[in-house]
Amino acid sequence: MSNLVSVRNLYLGFAGRTVLEDVSLDLEAGQILTLIGPNGAGKTSLVRVILGLQKPGSGTLRFSHRLRVGYMPQKLHIDATLPLSVAGFLALADRNPQRGRDALERVEIPHLLHQPVTSLSGGETQRVLLARALLRQPELLVLDEPVQGVDITGQEALYRLITRIRNETGCAILMVSHDLHLVMAATDRVICLNRHVCCQGTPEIVSVDPAYTELFGVRTALYTHHHDHEHSLHGKVTSGSDTCGGHHHG
Repeated sequence: MSNLVSVRNLYLGFAGRTVLEDVSLDLEAGQILTLIGPNGAGKTSLVRVILGLQKPGSGTLRFSHRLRVGYMPQKLHIDATLPLSVAGFLALADRNPQRGRDALERVEIPHLLHQPVTSLSGGETQRVLLARALLRQPELLVLDEPVQGVDITGQEALYRLITRIRNETGCAILMVSHDLHLVMAATDRVICLNRHVCCQGTPEIVSVDPAYTELFGVRTALYTHHHDHEHSLHGKVTSGSDTCGGHHHG
C-alpha cells in the first residue's frame, strides 16, 4: 500500500523550546491515523507542519504527487452579527451550489443549507466544517479535534460518520484527539505524542502501553472493537504491524 504522507525525524522548536523532536510517521491511503497526547504535546503543531503552514527546523516530509487535502479546524470563529448562511459559508470555498448541497448530504445535514451559521449547535457546526473540508474531494482529510464542543452522543455519531466517509471515499484521515477511548472505535492506528512519539500501534495496544499509561493513567475503555488489522483503500482488511513501548517521556 502506498504512503500518502511520510514524515521522518521531524524537529520543530520556538525560542529555544522544543515543540517536536525526532517525530516520524507514515499515513497510507484509506487509513485513519489518530494523534493523541496531552495539551502542549505538539499535535496541532505537527498538523500545521504537514499542512505546510509551519516550516520545521529539520527533518523530511514526502507527499504523494499533487495530494488533495481537506482540512477541518478545531473551531469556527464567525462574528455573531454576520448574516452568513451555511450555503454562503460553503460558497466561500466552492461557488458551485450543487457541490455544497452534496457535501451537506454526505454529512447528513442537508436541512441546514439556509440556516444562519451563528444559529448552529456545536455538533451542527462541526458537520458544516467537515462538509467544507469535503468540498475539495480530498485524498487526505485532516481533522483537528473534530468533536470539539460536542456532547458524548454527538461525538459517537461524528466518529461513525467519519468512518463512513473513509469507507465511501477511500480517503486517508489524519485526526487529532485528546481521548483515545472515545476515538478508538473509529481509528486504525494511533500515535501517542508528547513532543516525541511515545508509542504507536492499534488503539488496543497503545491503550495498555506503559508510555501511554504514564501520560494518561489506566482507564476503562468506553468504546472498543476488535481491530488488529488495517484497511486498504477500499476497506479490504490487510495485515499490519504495531510498534509500541518507545522511550518514555521524563
